[in-house]
Amino acid sequence: MKISSKDWMFIALVVAVLVVIILISGEETTKKVPFDESHRPAYEIFKKTGSKSETEKGCDACHNDALQPLPKGHPPKNRCLFCHKMKQIAP
Repeated sequence: MKISSKDWMFIALVVAVLVVIILISGEETTKKVPFDESHRPAYEIFKKTGSKSETEKGCDACHNDALQPLPKGHPPKNRCLFCHKMKQIAP
């Protein structure tokens, strides 16, 4: 059975897609939400409700332009837990 040029192009496309997926799936670089006294209320809300959107409502109390401004080039601040993951805490 001979492999045609169309088959080789398909194989090359599949290999290229796999290479791209492997290259972009590196280690997570976004900081996790620290488990400290200032973030403990967020962990309690998340544990109680299980809702990221409900938990995020308290972030703006400290992470705002007056108290703790976000770094330059930071994405919009209304979806904190979309990127910043909560640490796994033992019950």
